[in-house]
Amino acid sequence: MSRTALRNAGRMQGEGIVGASLLVSDAVPRPRLHAVHDWTDSEWAFEAEAFDYVAQPVVSPDRADLDRDPGLPDAWWDDLCQALGTLSEADGVRVTVRDEWMERAFPLFLGIPAPAKVERMTGHGDLHWGNLTVVPMNLLDWERWGRVPLGFDAGLLHANSLLVPGVADRIRKRFASILDSPAGRIGELAALAEMLQAVARGWYPDLAPCLLAHAEILTGVRPPVPAHSEVTA
Repeated sequence: MSRTALRNAGRMQGEGIVGASLLVSDAVPRPRLHAVHDWTDSEWAFEAEAFDYVAQPVVSPDRADLDRDPGLPDAWWDDLCQALGTLSEADGVRVTVRDEWMERAFPLFLGIPAPAKVERMTGHGDLHWGNLTVVPMNLLDWERWGRVPLGFDAGLLHANSLLVPGVADRIRKRFASILDSPAGRIGELAALAEMLQAVARGWYPDLAPCLLAHAEILTGVRPPVPAHSEVTA
């Protein structure tokens, strides 16, 4: 259930879990939506959804990034790749990671100019280890799904795996055709910029040095991480 100010009441068509239930193929493993219930009071608007109970645990229940190798089998990785490929064919409505944000975030968090052109695909938009279950693989939390920069999902999962080099290397190999392309590199940098924004807000203290080092490898520039930032995506 979520709550927002009354002035912001109303679901955006095609977005969130309701939009995903209508526009994303059932071949993408995720909890199925059964019902929604929305209501308001004098100050607030409330939105609630009823969907499948997922019995299997998430890969990383206490943090978005990895601090150990979860030992996921090859079939799990196959399922993830297939799910993201099928998702890319959906008609995403929302633009996640907007160009306007990238124009501010690339110089601020990566120390480089924003890209002149961004190639987009439909993706999950929040692909980290707290939103993936163990076998059988399920994708959770569909609030940000939509049109993301090519390579953003894979780049975000890779960034959240840097403390476990074996898993990070596996992701790079699995998604090499995307991450090693010029358009995919932009998406990966967008993911790193978002992660470094979180670092500037006090998140990922253990992961931060790895994020800085990896961004420098990709750009040749040491990222200037400000002490605080409220640049919104």
